[in-house]
Amino acid sequence: MCELFAMSSRYPASVSTSLEEFARHGGLTGPHKDGWGVAMYEGLDVQVVREPAPAASSECLRFMRERHLESPTVIAHVRRATQGEPALRNTQPFTRELGGRIHVFAHNGDLVGIRDARDLGAWAFRPVGDTDSEYAFCALLESLREGWLGSHPPSVEDRVAVVTRFAESLRRLGPANFLYSDGELLFMHSHRRKHGPGESPRPPGLHVLCRSCAGQSEGPQEVVLAASAPLTAESWRPLEEGEIVVARAGKLLRRVSDASVAVA
Repeated sequence: MCELFAMSSRYPASVSTSLEEFARHGGLTGPHKDGWGVAMYEGLDVQVVREPAPAASSECLRFMRERHLESPTVIAHVRRATQGEPALRNTQPFTRELGGRIHVFAHNGDLVGIRDARDLGAWAFRPVGDTDSEYAFCALLESLREGWLGSHPPSVEDRVAVVTRFAESLRRLGPANFLYSDGELLFMHSHRRKHGPGESPRPPGLHVLCRSCAGQSEGPQEVVLAASAPLTAESWRPLEEGEIVVARAGKLLRRVSDASVAVA
């Protein structure tokens, strides 16, 4: 199975330190050697770099870390292939345009039978590759499409409701940890994952860490990090099975647990 990493920050921030440890999981200290990708938002658009090769030995990823590139929202993925060969078309994160914004998605798990699930049919959006993860992303965008085709973005409440229903559908098919961003909100859904060789998937699927430190003259820097496994010695909070956390500009905005939404 794969591993996920994400960041939401109040001001653009570098993720070089986190990416260094995360990259080690991609073929050095972990078995996720079938590809890697990083998506970094800049306004409503995204810089995306992907390779169907181990992250741990990637000169391209090392260059990105050494440049200390900054972004307010980052989604990254290291892959261990379960569906689809190691190829660029199957390498995450995946991106699509909807409503004049670039949407980004990355998934960790194995969604058996997703192409036959009636409530996850994808029509306007089609996969380029062969993975269950990309099909899931297309299905999510189809669910979101009507709300994003208006003159204004859908409300936060409407977006949370759609993603919550989508996550509930995915969980019926198998491990369904995912990260999704529309350029404003970052959604982190935790389900189950394998924590060691030969183990069956179990919670937690994701961990979250919140930081606040002196930053800009306008106010302190605030950061929310999410990762499949903690990347530092800090107190990362394991998310509950089926929990969704929503962040915006470095703050926890919503928490969804047992289909109830609460302000964080």
